[in-house]
Amino acid sequence: MKSDVEDLMPRLLPIDCGETSSVLNLDGPPRNPQEYLRQVQLEAALCPEVVVAKIDPKKLKKQQTVNISVAECHAAPAGFSPSLDWQQRQVSSFSDVRQSITKNRQHWSSHSLDDNVVMPKQADEEGWKRFCLGERVSQGTLSSHTDADAEAGLDYSKVGFPPFLSIVSRFSQATVLTLLDILISWFEERDFVPQLGRWLYALLACLEKPLLPEAHSSIRQLARRCAQLRSNLASQVDDNLPALNLLICLVARYFEQNDLADQPE
Repeated sequence: MKSDVEDLMPRLLPIDCGETSSVLNLDGPPRNPQEYLRQVQLEAALCPEVVVAKIDPKKLKKQQTVNISVAECHAAPAGFSPSLDWQQRQVSSFSDVRQSITKNRQHWSSHSLDDNVVMPKQADEEGWKRFCLGERVSQGTLSSHTDADAEAGLDYSKVGFPPFLSIVSRFSQATVLTLLDILISWFEERDFVPQLGRWLYALLACLEKPLLPEAHSSIRQLARRCAQLRSNLASQVDDNLPALNLLICLVARYFEQNDLADQPE
């Protein structure tokens, strides 16, 4: 039986239909070129005109649409931005760190982790916040480590795990991107704390180039947030100023988001 398409459109490959469609076995291999072409025609005629994909919404990743903002960073107050020489030295040092991680990744990833190191599943946002920042900081009850943390000793489940090479060397790029997004989103609503800075530096050191679109968006968001906090600092001797300058520098200078870079005064 001919399809409507066959009736309306000329056949580009006319063949001798020596056998009827009832004789052809669509499940078996064709015995000659003519039979192969006839099988293709019959299979096409059996295809529905409209096909609807069956998609399980639960399997779709959140925030699939990536919107890359071109907003500039807050300008640094006079005397708060680093010199160009300082920025170049930080980029050079950061490049050395990245090369070292790449070179020694297999060595560090082969090290056994302590029994108390239980990494969350990739999609466990709250679990990663506790893992990196500790329970109290991740929940916003403490701004940083205090005497209460000293009492906990090295209970990393309470104060957060540092970004040991034996840990970050195990991360896939998908995990690096997910964790960056989690921590930067947390940072958007809270102040800077040292343990956050350590993790952001380590994740940026593991972030592969060329950047994926979602990575572009995340690191630009990070630089803008750092610049926003810097613009509100009251003193040039604030303990957080070097770290904020460093993160802005790495995003702008190393990852080539040049419109976000601090310009020499």
